[in-house]
This record gives sequence, structure tokens and C-alpha cells, in this order.
Amino acid sequence: MKKTLLFSLLLITSSLMSQIANAQYKHAIGGRFGTANGISFKTFNHNYDRAIDLILNFQSKNDYSYFRFTGLYEIHQVIKNADGLRWYYGFGGTLGSRNYKPTDDNELLLGIDGVIGLDYKFNGAPINLSLDWKPTLEVAPNTGLNAEGLGLSFRFTF
Repeated sequence: MKKTLLFSLLLITSSLMSQIANAQYKHAIGGRFGTANGISFKTFNHNYDRAIDLILNFQSKNDYSYFRFTGLYEIHQVIKNADGLRWYYGFGGTLGSRNYKPTDDNELLLGIDGVIGLDYKFNGAPINLSLDWKPTLEVAPNTGLNAEGLGLSFRFTF
């Protein structure tokens, strides 16, 4: 009985560890750099094939400043024969505010986002890199497609 119980525990532990190994990491936090700089936090679900990526962007120029909060739901796919590398796609939304400095007018920013990219976790190091393209269909204050959403994220994993 004890041997059967011990064998079952080893089998369950081995199965859980292999799932975690395939996921590369559970959570990651760091910076996103590109057309808009900011902070990124990514967390995976219990199956390690879906993730939520939360991005806080901020920018200040001569005539305006803004902040945007974006939430993305991502589906990650393994790339065979490329350990630590996955590709992903997904969708989400953006909520933010833009302030025009000369007039101090504020505008609400709303958008619908898509994302496609590559995600790499360094073996043996708590570092993750992601390169993605995140086009946004802007809904407010103006309607239009913003296709300039190229970004590179450097994150620490835990």
C-alpha cells in the first residue's frame, strides 16, 4: 500500500513538473519598449497555454501626454524543435486618457486590440523576451486603425 501511494505521488509530481516545464514560466513582470513604452505583467492559466498580458503605457510629448491600460488575452503555441520559444496571438482592449498641454483638455481613449508575437524564455535564467505587433482599432476619441504597435518586452519571471 505504501509503495503504491509513493509511486502515485511520484507520478503526479512528475506530471505537474512537466506541465510547468512546458510553460516556461507562470508569471513575468518588466518593461515594454517600442512605439509606446510601459510596464508589462503576464500570467498564465493552469494549462499554461493561455495568458493574460496587462500593459500600462505612458508617453509625454511637447503638446500632449497620455496613459493607456491594455489587457490582452493570449493563446500560446509551442514551436517544435525550438526550446523556450513560442508564438502567440490574441485580442483585448485599451482604456486611457490623453491630456493636451496648451488647453489642459482631457480625452478618453478607447480601443480594441489584437496581438501576434513571439515569446522566449531563457533556459536556466529568470528572463523572458517577447516581440509582438499590437494593432489597435481606436474607438474614441477618434475612430481609426493604429497599426504602429510594435513592441519588445523584457520581463523577469517567477
